Amino acid sequence: MSKALGEWSSAAAHVPGREANEAKPRANVHRRARAVGWQIAPWLLPAALFALWSIGCERGWIAPQILPPPQMVFDTLCELARNGDLAHHTFVSLQRVLLGFGAGTLAGLTIGAALGLSRTVESYVLPAFNALVQIPVLGWLPFLLLLVGVGEPLKYILIAHAALVPVTLSTMQGFRQTPAALDEVARVFAYGRWQRIAYVVLPAAVPTLATGVRLAFTKAWLALVVVELVASSEGLGYLIVYGRQLFQLDLVMAAVVIVGAIGFAINRLLDALEARLRRGQPSAFRE
Repeated sequence: MSKALGEWSSAAAHVPGREANEAKPRANVHRRARAVGWQIAPWLLPAALFALWSIGCERGWIAPQILPPPQMVFDTLCELARNGDLAHHTFVSLQRVLLGFGAGTLAGLTIGAALGLSRTVESYVLPAFNALVQIPVLGWLPFLLLLVGVGEPLKYILIAHAALVPVTLSTMQGFRQTPAALDEVARVFAYGRWQRIAYVVLPAAVPTLATGVRLAFTKAWLALVVVELVASSEGLGYLIVYGRQLFQLDLVMAAVVIVGAIGFAINRLLDALEARLRRGQPSAFRE
C-alpha cells in the first residue's frame, strides 16, 4: 500500500496543469527582468563615458584646460542657475525653436498635403522642392543675411526651413499610403473628397506624420544651435561661442549638457505622443 501511495504522489507531482502554474511566476520574473534590462541598457554607454571622463580628469590623463572635470562643469551650471543666465538663455532658445518649428511644421503639412493629394501639384512643385532642399541650412545663411539681416527673422527662417523638409516629405508619403481596402469602403459609402480626406486618408497617415514631426523637431533643434553659434547674442548656442572665445571650457560643456538634456527630454515627449497616437488609431488603419 505504501508503494501505491508513493506512485500516486509521484504521478500527481507531474500533472501538466500544476507544472504550468508553477512556471507562470518564473515567466513573470523573467519578463520583468527583461523589461528592467531594456530600461537600463540605454544608460550604460553614457554612464561608461561619464566614468571615463571622471577617471581621466582625476588621474590627469586629460588637461583641465582641454576637458574640465565634471565637478567644475556642475559648479558652472549651478552658478548659471543662480545668476539667472541659464533660465534667460534657455528661454530665448526655446522660444526661437518653438516658433520656427511651428511655422515650418505648418508649412510642411500644407505643402505635403497638396503634393500627396494632387498629381498636378506634384508635377509642378516637387522637382523644384527636391532641388531646393538639397541646399543645407547654412547654405542659405549668406543670402538671408543680406535679405533680413542678423535679427530674429533670420533664425526663425532657418529653423523653419530645417523643420519644413521632413514634415513635407512625411505628409506626402502618409497621404499616399491609404490602404486600398479603406479606399474601396469610402467609394461604397459614396464619400466626397473632403470626407475621404477627413475620415480615411488623414487617420491612415497619422503614424507617418508623427514620425515626420519628431524628425522635424530634431532637425529644428540642431539648426537652432548652429544658427546661434553663427549669429546670435543670446541663447544656448551663444553661450557655447562665448565660452570658447574666453577659453572657459567649463561654460562650453555646461551649455552642451543643457542642449543635450533639453533635446533628449523633448524627443522623449514626442516619442510618448507618437505612441499614444498609434494606440488611439483604429485597428483598421494599422493593418
